[in-house]
Amino acid sequence: MLARPNRLTRGADYRQVVRRGTRCGGARLVTSVLPGGEERAPRFGFIISKQVGTAVVRNTVRRRLKAICAELRDTVPQGTDVVIRALPASATAEFGDLQADVTRCLHRLIGVERA
Repeated sequence: MLARPNRLTRGADYRQVVRRGTRCGGARLVTSVLPGGEERAPRFGFIISKQVGTAVVRNTVRRRLKAICAELRDTVPQGTDVVIRALPASATAEFGDLQADVTRCLHRLIGVERA
């Protein structure tokens, strides 16, 4: 899973990434990326609204996205912040579909190598 240094925790950080970052969208996810010049680990944040489903469904989607980002953590440049917003279609998506969407967006936005 993602350690604390790899997570966005403040609302101001989320807002900054969503407003100033570049965006890539799909049917299941919207990914926002804000590259930074800092020497720190990349950070990831997740937005899963109640439109996605019940608490059980939202937590399942969040756990899947965290696992995907933990795998990709070493390929994301230092200082980069990533926010992934789950759309309602993510509730019924398979793990592989979510993984493909995240990888596609990160590849398009910052050049992360595809698995």
